[in-house]
Amino acid sequence: MADPAAPRDFTRDLLRWSETLAAIARTGLGFTQVLYERERFEEVLKVAADIKGAADEALETRRETDHFVQEWMDSIGEGVPGYVTPKVAIGAVVGNDEGQILLVKRPDSGIWLYPTGWADVGYSPAEVAMKEVEEETGVLCEPVRLLGVVDGLRMGFTRFGMYMLLFHCKAVGGELAGHPLETAGVGWFHEDDLPWPVAGFSWWGPQAFSAIRGESIEVTFDAPRAPMWREEGEGSHGSH
Repeated sequence: MADPAAPRDFTRDLLRWSETLAAIARTGLGFTQVLYERERFEEVLKVAADIKGAADEALETRRETDHFVQEWMDSIGEGVPGYVTPKVAIGAVVGNDEGQILLVKRPDSGIWLYPTGWADVGYSPAEVAMKEVEEETGVLCEPVRLLGVVDGLRMGFTRFGMYMLLFHCKAVGGELAGHPLETAGVGWFHEDDLPWPVAGFSWWGPQAFSAIRGESIEVTFDAPRAPMWREEGEGSHGSH
């Protein structure tokens, strides 16, 4: 049973360390043809799986570590395709002329959030934002500015390497209609009348509504840690 007093940040560090080790090992396996090196990288994967298993135990969602190793092994490519990098997601903060924000209710969790989707090959990030908004909500929008680039693993809203590119967009047409499979609800909401629960609003909400009001804002990104490998204390997420 997980210790209920275990610091959340330590669990987040465990996940980050395991994913980093696994990425290094998988990249090595994708490039090397030396049997000795392959054996060492496979051992690193096993260590990474043990670390991830400890994090899962703290979150009370433990799986057998062999599952992690097999998933990682199955994703190994050769050469450049084998270089493991974070996945890229695109988020869209869409505002209208009434100062409202467009939110989507996720069917699996019941949590509300701005429209999001994985980056698709052949589309620019801004084009993905437009496409995801239309597909999920029926609303047509135009990108206005980039709001931020966020490391989801560091922020704690993903358990694998992922960067989120968050755009501010303006609604320009369409009709509100949620996707029957990807949403359990869609709607326009004022800042003082949001649905519940809204995921991560404390870090993106104020900036989103400032952008919707047309205020001058700076693009945010995760500030470098000192030292970068081991996070010390709070306040690693900064605005620049």
